[in-house]
Amino acid sequence: MRFSVLGSGSRGNAVYVQSGNSSVLIDAGFSGKELQKRMLSIGRDLTDVDAIFVTHEHNDHIAGVGVISRRYEIPVAINDLTLESAARKIGKLFATTIFSVGEVIEVGDLEVRSFRISHDTADPVGFVVSDGNKRLGYLTDTGKVSHLMAQRMLSCHAIILEFNHDLEMLKYGPYPLPLQQRVRSSRGHLSNEDAADFLSDLTGGLLQEVVLAHLSEKNNTVDLARQAAEKCLLQCPEVRLHVAAQDSALPLIQL
Repeated sequence: MRFSVLGSGSRGNAVYVQSGNSSVLIDAGFSGKELQKRMLSIGRDLTDVDAIFVTHEHNDHIAGVGVISRRYEIPVAINDLTLESAARKIGKLFATTIFSVGEVIEVGDLEVRSFRISHDTADPVGFVVSDGNKRLGYLTDTGKVSHLMAQRMLSCHAIILEFNHDLEMLKYGPYPLPLQQRVRSSRGHLSNEDAADFLSDLTGGLLQEVVLAHLSEKNNTVDLARQAAEKCLLQCPEVRLHVAAQDSALPLIQL
């Protein structure tokens, strides 16, 4: 299995996952032109993509879903409430697969299973992607973690996990109080501290690769997020740490 975070943050999110002859996108929060540019930067093409899986309806996760679905004839897998909320933004799709949360969807050599997360949208989800040998977990845009999330991530060899904000930077930063409260709420985003605590519970098992994702450009820094994660990985030298960027794709990571 290979994967790349094509970009992650408040201005756009997308992840490419490939195994064998099959590949999927998780979210498509950039323009079609930008998504193709980032795919080409990792030696791939949107014509390679067999399906797009959508986590929730915020624009930084769906901005390009409709256009690339139509242009490249890519089916979109989405749950019913998210589709209802996103319909006006994404428009007509090439094809749609409606899934129930927890259901496993097969796409060629890949299996994709959704699980419930906590965000201020209609029915947000995370995903675990498996090729029968390796598993990748995707968990961002959640204001709290749960036992179910931990169960799903413990089964994974790689995880993409939200490290959204530093609490002090958020408190003294440019966001007005109502927006700070939204970010810190149980339906907002994970702080570095909360994400690191969660990550510490996932070590010592199958985990090989960790990607820190959805870093706030105003309320976090790469160094602060990395420091928080490194503290809980001190006893796990086998785990490799990466930080996703907003403006460029990570090189393909192979499991």
